[in-house]
This record gives sequence, structure tokens and C-alpha cells, in this order.
Amino acid sequence: MNIYEQIKIAAEYIKKGKVVAFPTETVYGLGANALNPNAVARIFELKERPSFDPLIVHIADISQIDKIAIINDERIYDIANKFWPGPLTIILPKRSIIPDIVTSGLPTVGIRIPNNPIALELIRNSECPIAAPSANKFGKISPTKASHVKKYIPDVDFIIDGGKTTVGIESTIIKLNDDGFEILRHGVITEDDLSKVLPKSSIKTENKILASGMMKSHYSPDKKFYLLDENILSQIDKSKAGLISFTGKYNEGFKKVIQCSHSNELLEYAINIFDAMHQMEESDVEFILAEPVEEKGIGKAIMDRLKKAAYKHKK
Repeated sequence: MNIYEQIKIAAEYIKKGKVVAFPTETVYGLGANALNPNAVARIFELKERPSFDPLIVHIADISQIDKIAIINDERIYDIANKFWPGPLTIILPKRSIIPDIVTSGLPTVGIRIPNNPIALELIRNSECPIAAPSANKFGKISPTKASHVKKYIPDVDFIIDGGKTTVGIESTIIKLNDDGFEILRHGVITEDDLSKVLPKSSIKTENKILASGMMKSHYSPDKKFYLLDENILSQIDKSKAGLISFTGKYNEGFKKVIQCSHSNELLEYAINIFDAMHQMEESDVEFILAEPVEEKGIGKAIMDRLKKAAYKHKK
């Protein structure tokens, strides 16, 4: 079945209130009609996602923002015109057309336009905005291939197989304060990128969940997962461990090594890191280590994912 036939079938499922998995440029999404609360409830059920964790709504054109969000700030268009389509989610005041289940009862909704032709065509063919978190069980490794979706969500109504995603980690999430933008979740669109359009806000939102991916533990493999450091290296038997490697400096002695970048490129590491975690989880290693990077630029997004994946396994 070619990709156009897959999109057509998936769009019909969306129209009927079903749930489909589809690729974006970041990770695979688990999508349903964002205006249908029963369909959205099915997303939460399939993911085993807590009701307090809001979903992101995907649209295909900037003109659609005003239909689902209240535009009371022209800076929104400055950001949107610069970074959409792309891996950036903007938190905005929602209109009543968006069911409360989508936003976990919050008065705001996260919106983005994905930079993926399959996702955009699906949204257009479905004739509705699509609410879609990552297509995995809640808190587990994010899916960057259709096979990852099948592993976690075998009961999804349909999966569009669009190959491996091209960004590999979830979108940057921002909200706009009076004095500029505030990043709620780091992604490959960085603080420096955003600062070319708007100033960074000095305001820090209180510690509450306004968007996806804000919990301390997330993206976790079932096997024990640690950040590589000298203390861990002195305590473990490397012959039983898998290493997700960035620089290649620590590769010797591990049972399994996956080199996520061959040119020390942070974007390459970001693209490959979740797939490497899936491979390690499915291998015969007893536990997994991942090489940290400097928390600068895209490195902030990478370390956000790695720290949250390691959170429940802290020694």
C-alpha cells in the first residue's frame, strides 16, 4: 500500500472518531480529531496517559490558529511565520471548541504545524485539527519508527508507516509572557533561534504542567538506564551493559555500543537517540548507559530527554 493510500485510509478513520498513528518530523504521533472528546479519550486510554497531562493540537495552516485559539498577541504570528511548519509548539488561550479533555482542563492549548508532508496531508484530508501526543505508552521511549508504535500500541486503529522521523525528539514548547518567550520544553529550536525573533522572558512559570513532557520522569526504557559518568563506570560491569555513544571515547569494553553520531553533531545525536534506546531495550544487555553532552543549544533538549529517562533509575 503506497503512502497516499495509507493517508486516505487514516483520514477516514479520523473522521469516524478513531485513533491513528502517523509520522511527524519529531516523533510518531497518536492522533484523533481534536474536536471529538470521545476520540481524544481513546488516545488517553491507548497510551495509559494520566488525564492531567495535556495534548498538543496539530494544524496544517497558520490561518487555522484563530479557529481553536484566542489570538490576543500579534507576536504569535512573528514566531509562527518564522518557525512553522516546524518542531515548535506555542501555548495559547483556547477557544471553547477545543474540549477540556484535550487540555486537561487548562484554559490554554498547545498548537503546532508539523514539518512533515505526510502529517500535513493527513490533517488536510481529515478536515479537522488533530490532537496527538507521542505514539507510545505513557512515560516510555518515544517512537521514531512505525515498528516502535507497533511495539507499544498494537491496538491502534491504523498506522501510517512513513519511515524514520527526521528530527527525532519532541518539539520545543513555548509560551509568551509580557516581556518575551519562555521555554517550557526544550527541542531542536533553541533559545538562540527564538531570541532572533523575540527576547527571552525573565518570568519563570510556577512548577505546574502546562504542556506535554514536563514531568520529571519520562522517555524511559524498561531496562535500567543511567547517564554515563566516572562514578557509574567504577561500579558497573561493562560486559553486561549497552552504551549509547556520542563521541566514541568510552566505547571499549561494553557488551553493545550504538554510535549515534559519527561527526560529533548534536542534531545527529538527537535524531538517533530514541531509536538507540529502543534497540538497547530489545537487546540482551542488562542495563543501558547514555553519554551526556554539554547543555548548550540542542544539547539542552538532549539532556532533558536523557535526564528524564534516567530519573526513576537514579542510584
